[in-house]
Amino acid sequence: MNEDQKSLILKSSSHFPPPPGVKLSYGTAGFRADASILQSTVYRVGILAALRSLKTQCVIGLMITASHNKVTDNGVKIADPSGGMLSQDWEPFSDQLANEPDPQSLVSLIEEFVKKERIPFNGKHPAEVLLGRDTRPSGESLLEAAKQGISAVVGAVAHDMGILTTPQLHWMVRARNKGLKATESDYFEQLLSSFRCLMNLIPDRGTSNETEDKLIVDGANGVGGEKLEVIKEKLNELDIEVRNSGKEGGVLNEGVGADFVQKEKVVPHGFGSNHAGIRCASLDGDADRLVYFLVPPNNCSKIDLVDGDKILSLFAVFIKEQLSILEEDTKGSNNYKARLGAVQTAYANGASTYYLRHLGLEVALAPTGVKFLHEKAAQYDIGIYFEANGHGTILFSERFLSWLEDKNQELSSTHEGSEQKKAALRLLAVSKLINQAVGDALSGLLLVETILRHMGWSIHQWNALYQDLPSRQLKVKVGDRTAVVTANAETVAVKPPGIQEAINVETAKYPNGRSFIRPSGTEDVVRVYAEASTQEAADKLANSVAELVDRFLGFRSS
Repeated sequence: MNEDQKSLILKSSSHFPPPPGVKLSYGTAGFRADASILQSTVYRVGILAALRSLKTQCVIGLMITASHNKVTDNGVKIADPSGGMLSQDWEPFSDQLANEPDPQSLVSLIEEFVKKERIPFNGKHPAEVLLGRDTRPSGESLLEAAKQGISAVVGAVAHDMGILTTPQLHWMVRARNKGLKATESDYFEQLLSSFRCLMNLIPDRGTSNETEDKLIVDGANGVGGEKLEVIKEKLNELDIEVRNSGKEGGVLNEGVGADFVQKEKVVPHGFGSNHAGIRCASLDGDADRLVYFLVPPNNCSKIDLVDGDKILSLFAVFIKEQLSILEEDTKGSNNYKARLGAVQTAYANGASTYYLRHLGLEVALAPTGVKFLHEKAAQYDIGIYFEANGHGTILFSERFLSWLEDKNQELSSTHEGSEQKKAALRLLAVSKLINQAVGDALSGLLLVETILRHMGWSIHQWNALYQDLPSRQLKVKVGDRTAVVTANAETVAVKPPGIQEAINVETAKYPNGRSFIRPSGTEDVVRVYAEASTQEAADKLANSVAELVDRFLGFRSS
């Protein structure tokens, strides 16, 4: 690092002193905290993004959002060249960078890291960062701090892409690094053209009634509601009503949004008895999560939740059907047995896992956290992953897509108009409609809507694919959460010795019993999950396992 570069960072960083007594950590969601203490952190993540761009020689993304957190919070995270999350091996440096106490130690840390990583930090190589933010009032000043951080690296350029959903920014980064057009209008164009392609390929089953055609969406008073209004204006094929778009004066994530709906299992603000029987959906604050729900006619405060597990199941049914049709073409010269996999965490309801396996799908478990699910799904030709909270997507391998393009060409000359040709076109359209960079509530919603029409299903039929097993989650306070060590995607506790055997004894007492424990990533608690054939049994099993944790690790359970 030359002297000019050093003095630039020293001078620039002096305007963004870190808040005293605050230590922040970069997790799956990046850095998140009360917006009032984030200026220094966001400035430094600007430097981080520029360094990451120099290291990879690719475009990097920086998103300012706190997703489903309350409106007074904010956060910042990095999108890597693939459009995915920041590489895990850079997370320790991110933590150090955010927490260095003064400009001089910050420069020393950067200098040491640049040497270790062999980053071309001489002002001769360009660095490019795309910036986005959600609708939070604090976003504007934090975006300015990010720009200052990027500008502190000689040769680095920041492009402000405006107010976006988190998945839009991830999509743009992925597209730019593939050499494709990557504006917001390009994003909408790709979603809408692939959506229309799928709609045009729907088998003619007659029309459904008006209630079934209508979709009411809770926009969480956030950026997702705003962007869905844009999609709605361009679409004649769907009857969408957007509630809680943010224009009605509601507060972001307050009594609204996918996180609230999925956790509380109650109707969001603005929904009630007049919506009974109508298909409803809910986005979260930055539109990377999606859940559906029904308002029952006899209890307008509670809901029938159609969560991420059910979305995964719907996608799996559809994709498996298309692959089966393609495999019927045994006469073709270019055949390929695609490997389709569903990826879940241990928190996925056991009934969903059973259903997927019963379909003949390979089901893999990954540790909790989107980055682990994404990584596992990428091992398949087509990998579908979802968490129950509604975050998930579908990944298509380059090898499979290349084969599919060739197969589509072959079918054009031999089987034009055949079911095989239609199946190939549908899969190609899904690969363009779904956001392969990250979970995207907008693209996910459009795919759900086309599949329901393709299958001729109502939301009631979809929800009836399987019945969730009753479950219970508890937290147990412990002295040291690191005393619990898990294996097999967090389904088995290998430490403390003997605890897993004791859990197995308790689990065996209940029909369809399943339970596991895992340490929290952020606080000294151990999380307990239990499910069984009845709610009473699930509660008893959870309490028994919580008592075991208490006995093995001390403190009383909460």
